[in-house]
Amino acid sequence: MHTSHDKRAGETVFAVLMLALSLFLLWQAYEISGFAALSSPGAFPMAAALVMSLAAAVNLARTLAAGREQGGFFAGILTARVVVFILLILGFALLLERAGFLITAALFLLAAMGYLWKRGPARVAGVALLSLIVVYVVFRLVFQVVLPEGVVPEQQILSDIRAAFSAEAPE
Repeated sequence: MHTSHDKRAGETVFAVLMLALSLFLLWQAYEISGFAALSSPGAFPMAAALVMSLAAAVNLARTLAAGREQGGFFAGILTARVVVFILLILGFALLLERAGFLITAALFLLAAMGYLWKRGPARVAGVALLSLIVVYVVFRLVFQVVLPEGVVPEQQILSDIRAAFSAEAPE
């Protein structure tokens, strides 16, 4: 059963990227142990990547046969909002090690929420701060994920808080 459809903006680019990714994964799976035996460590990943590659190739062939795309890649996929978020994420990645998680995440949340959520600056700052506190508590304190410290002396602050709660009352 073959059904025709109107090709959406970016569909061809996406199909090419999916085929490239699946072929890369097939190569990576082969690098695990080669194709030595069906019981080798890389056999299942290779089988999965092969199925993915075949499906991606069929999808690309159907996409190319579907005709002309409706709209353009930049108008339909890479909109101004997407570009802004790519730049925000790039900025987050570049600042993370130098400024640390707390400052970088606070700046990212303020900028992202300010851009998307057209509310007053006090509300945006409040929600961003509350979100940052929740993320910090969950990841740093509950799961004990080591986050980049940067300019905020986080270890010293946590040590002082622990000392204040664990100190015995004076007699």
